[in-house]
Amino acid sequence: MAQWSYTTTGYSFIGKSAEQIRDICLAAGLSGIEGAPPLLEGLSDAEIESYRRVFEDAGLKISTFHLPFGAADDISSFYNTQREAAVATIQLWMERAARVGAKVGIQHPTTTRYDVAKEGMERYLGHLGKSLEVLLPAAEALGFKIALENMLPAAGGRFCSVPTHFLEIIKRFDHPALGFCLDTGHALCAMGDDAPEIQDVMEKRLAAYHLADNAGDRDSHLAPGHGRVDWPTLFRKAADSGYAGTMCIETPPFAAGPEYSLEAWKAMVDATDKLTQPNLSR
Repeated sequence: MAQWSYTTTGYSFIGKSAEQIRDICLAAGLSGIEGAPPLLEGLSDAEIESYRRVFEDAGLKISTFHLPFGAADDISSFYNTQREAAVATIQLWMERAARVGAKVGIQHPTTTRYDVAKEGMERYLGHLGKSLEVLLPAAEALGFKIALENMLPAAGGRFCSVPTHFLEIIKRFDHPALGFCLDTGHALCAMGDDAPEIQDVMEKRLAAYHLADNAGDRDSHLAPGHGRVDWPTLFRKAADSGYAGTMCIETPPFAAGPEYSLEAWKAMVDATDKLTQPNLSR
């Protein structure tokens, strides 16, 4: 067994009760789920705490939470009115995420798909910085970490789709409440065979992983091992860095759905863990 634990995305369970999700996690060998706004939408603070207890009473956790990433949730927006509204939304959901037990919030650095070369890196960094000035102290007060996720390339050059963008973020923004989330599928689409370079840049600040596979041409969200992601390299680097958090398998099982069997969920977790073994037994 790997030195980290596995969760899966809460987006696979929209419409299911906490008890149903709990039972799937227990059967599959998952340590919990990555929370998602639709699971908590409309719940009171007391109801969110009850939701949390369903998992904790079973020895499970919601240790990471995917913060909102709709078009309106752009914390790097060049329009301050939109950006400030997005910051308020993210701050609200950080509070809800912390209430359900999460310690890490996955944050898309942008929700637009424009080319940084045309729009200007300084503009992106400037507006992101204004948002982080508000969000990072709020996260720190919650005992929470914001993990900026690497993005798909779009038509090319999208903000935070390549390692150099994260190098700039590291230079500009040094804060204990700021980390990164590596999305393996996004990295493959953006970088091809050079995808491990993103992991190298993020390494010391990695607070979360999104494990997903694809053919390199689109974000297919295939279960690990069913695409072209270089899993041996990824898991070797994670092991060598001492990463010991959770890894979110951000896919459904590679099986007939949408109502996946308990056996399919367990097979996905077992198959993912097997991908790590050559790297953890050296």
